[in-house]
This record gives sequence, structure tokens and C-alpha cells, in this order.
Amino acid sequence: MNDFTRSVIEQIRKVPKGKVSTYGRIAELSGNPRAARQVSRILSSMSRKYNLPWHRIINSQGRISLKPGGGYEEQRAILEAEGIEFDLYGTVDLKRYIY
Repeated sequence: MNDFTRSVIEQIRKVPKGKVSTYGRIAELSGNPRAARQVSRILSSMSRKYNLPWHRIINSQGRISLKPGGGYEEQRAILEAEGIEFDLYGTVDLKRYIY
């Protein structure tokens, strides 16, 4: 595992219950601000193995990137159970909930 991947895992683990972060922010905190897609791949391939709170990572518009029927509903339900609120358009207020 390279240093960037290790850092991404560490940064994702730091996001507390009731907060979210973005793919880009995790990439930036991990040393490569242009690697948001890599963060997405790491989440996809390593969330189970490392027991990552994958559901707390959303896109820079404050929206869940997963498609309806492809994990969207599960991610939203978990976030709502943690106290995250969505507006009528399915958007999270990043000013309020960003970690």
C-alpha cells in the first residue's frame, strides 16, 4: 500500500459520526488535491477490508454520488440515522456538516 492510500484511509477514519467530507477534501488532506477519483476508488475497493465509514464521503456539491438503486438509498439512510439532514434536492449543507 502506498503512502497516499494509507493517508486516505486514515483521513476517512477521522470523519466523525454526524459529519461528512468530500472526495476532494480527503484527497487534499492526504497530499494530492487532484486525486478525488482515486479516493473514490480506494473507498470502493477498501471500505469493507478496513471498516471505513464510506457513507460519510460525498461529492463537492454536497450530494451522494451513488445512483438510486446502486447504494444511494443505503448511504442516505445511514447519514440520516447519524443526524445528517438533506434538503428537498437531496443535498447536504456542507457549511453545517463538513468535517
